[in-house]
Amino acid sequence: MSDVASLESRFGVSFNEPALLEEALTHRSYLNEHREYAGDHNERLEFLGDAVLELAATRFLFDRFPGKPEGELTSYRAALVNTISLAESAQTLQVGEHLRLSKGEAKDTGRAREVILANTFEAIIGAIYLDQGYEAAANFIARTILVKLDDLIAKGAHQDAKSRFQELAQEKKGITPNYRVLAETGPDHDKIFTVGVFLNSTEVARGEGPSKQEAEQAAAQNALSKSSW
Repeated sequence: MSDVASLESRFGVSFNEPALLEEALTHRSYLNEHREYAGDHNERLEFLGDAVLELAATRFLFDRFPGKPEGELTSYRAALVNTISLAESAQTLQVGEHLRLSKGEAKDTGRAREVILANTFEAIIGAIYLDQGYEAAANFIARTILVKLDDLIAKGAHQDAKSRFQELAQEKKGITPNYRVLAETGPDHDKIFTVGVFLNSTEVARGEGPSKQEAEQAAAQNALSKSSW
């Protein structure tokens, strides 16, 4: 069985146009080192897949919880489709073994690797949507992402880390946390932000993410993990 065929088998999808899957697995950095590659990188597919994922997750939650208000549904959706969740699903499907990256990007670990995997997962969704339509993409999302909902709720992963840390900091210390951007790395289209969460002038923890908001959430989650409250 070829590498692509084994990946399709894990996805439960057989592509009519294998070039779409190839594009979904191709990071922008790969093109810089492989001028002979005639295809494109995966950012447009990622853009499309993000929209399909949000619609599928929203419809699933809308149907699953008819009595829940918008705010709770939004929290559930955020827990399902955030970078950590998507990267975990990509790892389960062994997507990382098939990524097409530059030598430098291939060495990335930690949060930077999670972002690449999550973005690639969205690109794969976009590729499935173009190749076979919405229902096939939604079924793939259901098998790989939506199935995790009950476990995420049980772990409290749907709760907003910033809100929880603020409540505890005010209760235990009488201080409202503040967040500061400590570093920005990477090109404009693929930035990683490092944010610190502080109580007065004391740094409690740091977090990284592809946006300031995600980095703040990561910092708050790390602060909750470090605190003995």
